[in-house]
Amino acid sequence: MVDKLDELLRRQVRRGDAESSGVQGGADAGRAPTPAAQSSGFQTGLSKARQAPQEPHSPLSGQLPPAPRDIESTGLSATYLADLILKHLYFENELKSIEIADRIGLPFGGVTEPLLTALKADRSVEIRGGESTMSYSWRYVLTGRGAERAKDALARSFYVGKAPVSMYDYYTMVAAQAVQPEVSVDQVRQAYSDLIVTEDLLKKIGPAVSSNKSIFMYGPPGNGKTSIAERIFRVLGGTLCIPHAVEVDGHVIKLYDPFYHLPVQDDEPQSLEARDRKLSRYDCRWNLSRRPFVVVGGELTLETLDLIWNDSARYYEAPFQLKSNGGILLIDDFGRQVIKPQDLLNRWIVPLEKGVDYLTLHTGKKFEVPFRQLVVFSTNLNPADLVDEAFLRRLRYKIEIPNPTPEQFVGIFHTVCRNKGIAYDEPTMVYLMQKYDQLNVDPRSCHPRDLLDIIIDEARFRGERAQLSPALIDLAWSSYFVTYK
Repeated sequence: MVDKLDELLRRQVRRGDAESSGVQGGADAGRAPTPAAQSSGFQTGLSKARQAPQEPHSPLSGQLPPAPRDIESTGLSATYLADLILKHLYFENELKSIEIADRIGLPFGGVTEPLLTALKADRSVEIRGGESTMSYSWRYVLTGRGAERAKDALARSFYVGKAPVSMYDYYTMVAAQAVQPEVSVDQVRQAYSDLIVTEDLLKKIGPAVSSNKSIFMYGPPGNGKTSIAERIFRVLGGTLCIPHAVEVDGHVIKLYDPFYHLPVQDDEPQSLEARDRKLSRYDCRWNLSRRPFVVVGGELTLETLDLIWNDSARYYEAPFQLKSNGGILLIDDFGRQVIKPQDLLNRWIVPLEKGVDYLTLHTGKKFEVPFRQLVVFSTNLNPADLVDEAFLRRLRYKIEIPNPTPEQFVGIFHTVCRNKGIAYDEPTMVYLMQKYDQLNVDPRSCHPRDLLDIIIDEARFRGERAQLSPALIDLAWSSYFVTYK
């Protein structure tokens, strides 16, 4: 059964190739490359993909890449795509042909239609009518033969979604999107306009973001290192093309994560004709999303930096660094992970220097992936206790986030009062600053927010309006700070 279907699929691929080129192909003309063939040509082509000299499609233009014109252009084998269609039909009573094209993210004409033709000739699917004579409206269902083949495909991989893109195509897209950002002084100021930061800090952040090199932020806890890193995301802005999944050696790596890859609003076409036009124009295996901002903290381990194999679903989940390509990867609370800081840094010495990482399939095969994001390490521990001088040299920009000055602290307190609807009171502010001096406590940037939240909670409990007073400051202080005797 499989051999017959494979031959039918090869005929459809050759036919599509002949139609697009205007010549009759030979025995293997137009065949989509098999995983093994892709693998052999993949490594030799990576250097070209890294350079991404001139792409016909600009991924920063706010549009998806153009749709593949035929099966070969997808970078996937016809057999793989046919199995994916069967898996989709296995979980549905029936699907219109345009719905099948939509489910796999590929155009109807040139890709989905010839696949369905081959599956029908193999008696794996059959037509159950349609809304019109237009073939994209025909309704398809699985036959018993097709259901068995679908079960075989699901036993190999339970992935059912948009068709993946090849690793070569993904590498090429990441390289094209990893342009060095042009960051202006005004952009940086605008991004940090809601925070009270020094001009010196802005002058350090601007060149660091513009260079797209790694950043090491350090300083006492509670002074806004995470907030400062988050606003780098505002400085960069822009949109990226993110694939739903990537294929390597016949294995699927699920990459798209709606938690990190926030979609750009796009009204999905409703009519069959409109959906057909979109699929014919764009490669809908990709998503247009905002730059990812991935934050990992104490949960980070060496295992989570490699492919995560789902044994029941039989496909991979991409690690954090792969999901953050083109955006920002924040390693928060660096030094407080289960793994030793030196082990983590040793794992990333090559990626940080070369812009490439190496992942491993459960078969033992290693392969190269792009490592093209702005990595920000944030810690409140002493840098000398975390890393050696050699590694600090590899972290190009070191930015200290110190405790706020008295003037900055008053400004932060005033801003938080305004945001929380509490009237600012100068005598109470003087009383609070004297309390810091008398008890030898360093003011932190987070204290105004936290102390005022306690005052609001107390006022709510009493059924009163929240306001500033020395008595309420004392109450909030005693609840917030721990006093050792």
